[in-house]
Amino acid sequence: MSFSATALTGSKPEQYAQLLEQARALLHDERDRIANAANLSALVYHALPDLNWVGFYFYDGAELVVGPFQGLPACVRIPLEKGVCGAAARTRQTQRVEDVNAFPGHIACDSASRSELVVPLYQGDALLGVFDLDSPIPARFSVEDQQGLEAIARAFLESLQ
Repeated sequence: MSFSATALTGSKPEQYAQLLEQARALLHDERDRIANAANLSALVYHALPDLNWVGFYFYDGAELVVGPFQGLPACVRIPLEKGVCGAAARTRQTQRVEDVNAFPGHIACDSASRSELVVPLYQGDALLGVFDLDSPIPARFSVEDQQGLEAIARAFLESLQ
């Protein structure tokens, strides 16, 4: 199958609606979490501006372990009690951090990262992992970005059922 992403146009909510449609097309009829995480990482990384890392960490029962991503090499393992990813997994709430250097316990995998958005991935009560986006721009992620990326994370979870 050949996939060609189209340029996003319109307001930010309209752009996220287009991106969600592209994501659902990409995930259609595929249930493998690694394949879907890899394709979603690439789609989002190339569709949205000002990102330097997009990817997934999967929970192995003890900690978060790096999964498919786009960007520079990443930290391999993240304890649940550390960093923005750990906070998202632990609290079950999306973490939108305007200045990662001001976040207690931030793990600097890429020194260029200045802001971060992490969406926890739960299936029922079971932690699957997190969807993590980093930007070299402080305060890169807005409420609209958070809502759009949470919708993409939900599409990922739905693809696994």
